[in-house]
Amino acid sequence: PYPNMSPEEIKQHRVSLIVSTYNRPDALRVCLDSVKHQTILPYEVIIGDDGSRSETADTIKEISRNFPVPIKHVWHEDNGFRLAMMRNKSVAASSGDYIIEVDGDVFLHPKFIEDHLREAAPGIYVKGGRTNLGKELTEEICRQGVSRRISWLTKGIESKPENALHLKSLAHYLAPRYRKHHSSALGCNMSFFKDDYIKINGYDEFFEGWGGEDVDFGVRMQKMGFGKRYLKFAGIVYHLWHEDKFMYNREKNFAYSSCLDDDKPARCANGVDKYLK
Repeated sequence: PYPNMSPEEIKQHRVSLIVSTYNRPDALRVCLDSVKHQTILPYEVIIGDDGSRSETADTIKEISRNFPVPIKHVWHEDNGFRLAMMRNKSVAASSGDYIIEVDGDVFLHPKFIEDHLREAAPGIYVKGGRTNLGKELTEEICRQGVSRRISWLTKGIESKPENALHLKSLAHYLAPRYRKHHSSALGCNMSFFKDDYIKINGYDEFFEGWGGEDVDFGVRMQKMGFGKRYLKFAGIVYHLWHEDKFMYNREKNFAYSSCLDDDKPARCANGVDKYLK
């Protein structure tokens, strides 16, 4: 990763922050509020909308009026859970050279983008973790509509409170070492250079319904010869509670992703290339 780059040089990267959403404008409002408070702002925000109703578009339009960077709203009709397709469309619509992906039901630690850029390098994808908030705390935050400071001691955390610890030096040390041989990716908190994404043709649009697309993406990244940095104690997101949904196709998706033998190519056939100009 760029050990000799100053903070000002790091800021020169054009970061496209992709936020995936579906019919949860209250959570999206909190997420976007946390983007405004980043120590390094993105170049742009792409809202990848998997078919939300008009309330989401209205929320984005309202927030865009007084937002520090441009917001693009990429929408397609609701035809089931098509997150892999929407992420490809969002990357294709982006104009930055570095992509950071999050989900619209998380909000970001103020140094989230800074942490990702610290570990960024061509041929590397950066994976972060999350602290999961409980239902009561989530409802309170969404009622207020703004992000807030969360510590590992915050009342109302449902799981993984240790992931709320921000320890910059330890995180930098652990990044190339922690879970070094574990290939998984996590689309709700991940980053990479756009050129690397295009080399593997992005997400495989075979995946519809919940599950499997992230594992497939990570395995193909590594098959292409790319490495991974794991952000432990940095690059923190706080996941807002929700009921589990969209579980259809689960067995089909995981059966497909489990067939990741040596014959499966790093570059998928049904990916982002169809949307690129």
